[in-house]
Amino acid sequence: MKFSFRRLWQSVTGSASTTENVSANEAGGSPAQDPKAASSGDAAEGPVQGSADSPADSAEDRPAAGETPAAEPAVTEPPAAPVVEKIETPAAPVVVEETPAADTAEEKDAPTAPVVEETETPAAPVVVEETPAANTAEEKDTPTAPVVEETETPAAPVVVEETPAADAPEDSAAAAETPSGPDQGSAMSLEELQASAAGLVDLYKAAQVSLEKTGLAGQRAAVYLVLDRSGSMRRYYKDGTVQHLAEQALALSANLDDDGVVPVVFFSTEVDGVADIALGDYSGRIEALHNSYGHMGRTNYHVAMQAVIDHYKASGATDPAFVIFQTDGAPTSRAAAESAVCEAAGLPIFWQFVGFGEPESKAFAFLRKLDVLAVPEKRVVDNAGFFPAGDDPRALSDAELYSKLMAEFPEWLTAARQAGLIN
Repeated sequence: MKFSFRRLWQSVTGSASTTENVSANEAGGSPAQDPKAASSGDAAEGPVQGSADSPADSAEDRPAAGETPAAEPAVTEPPAAPVVEKIETPAAPVVVEETPAADTAEEKDAPTAPVVEETETPAAPVVVEETPAANTAEEKDTPTAPVVEETETPAAPVVVEETPAADAPEDSAAAAETPSGPDQGSAMSLEELQASAAGLVDLYKAAQVSLEKTGLAGQRAAVYLVLDRSGSMRRYYKDGTVQHLAEQALALSANLDDDGVVPVVFFSTEVDGVADIALGDYSGRIEALHNSYGHMGRTNYHVAMQAVIDHYKASGATDPAFVIFQTDGAPTSRAAAESAVCEAAGLPIFWQFVGFGEPESKAFAFLRKLDVLAVPEKRVVDNAGFFPAGDDPRALSDAELYSKLMAEFPEWLTAARQAGLIN
């Protein structure tokens, strides 16, 4: 090993040691002339003598020996370098096992360079590990394609399932359009009403809702209004309550009758007057007519009822008649009123009595009795109804009023059909 280290040292120190030896020989001086060099040489010759090398080799070593002790640590480092290389070398095969075999030859040619490349290579394989997954999909094109197709295949039915859902709103819209046509089953369309009586639109809609709730959407009927002009009714004409009732009747008529006219019968002791209110001429109409009739008398129902019957028969109407009969008290002649109701039961006319005043007033006892007259003992069908609107009828909402007006009309229609009074 000494010989090997020297050879190695010579290869490391190279020409520097040789140059010093040559310079010393050319000068004719020997190493012994310098005491310090001689002593250093003697110290170095001890191990050399124990060597099997020739004296010539010892002579060559002496000049270098003076420098050797200082340089020996450096000589010690080269073996460490091989050790490092040997430690890195097994790491390289580990990386080589992960990389293709074709790269091994290149790594043998330049061990150091591959180490750098191999240091970067581990990061690459991490990415490469994801790449093989893609390559695997490429290598297995046949199974992968079916998987994608199979994935899309169930997706298509999902879209198909949504298609009917998309059609459902259209169907719903179509169904919604059926009842929400121009007139929604009403005799007059909303557009027609707005053109002639825009102030009645809200009343028209409220009446329409009530008819729909009672199953009467599309029903046709001639609407009449009978108004009490007895002395006790004065305040209701003055504060506009009667006018408001007339407008409610007109809006109801727009849903049931297409002529836009409501015949009005004013009565007291006798029939004070018969007039029409129309969509184009209703504002203030009741007050004007009432003032034109003069004196206010008693309360005879039967004369007003006969006036309605006569008008209906003369009109030639084929639809039934719906009569709103307003009063604030009992009739002057109860027997005549009851007889008139019973005789009218054989006609396609329904009488809806509306009481203005205190609901529990004894004045309405007769109307409650009239509402329950025996059938068929006294009349063919139950053709009359009654409800009190209260002391302040305008406190009732439009919806409430229409609901009460339509409470018994559907039942009468059914009974009248069964009795053959209407088609």
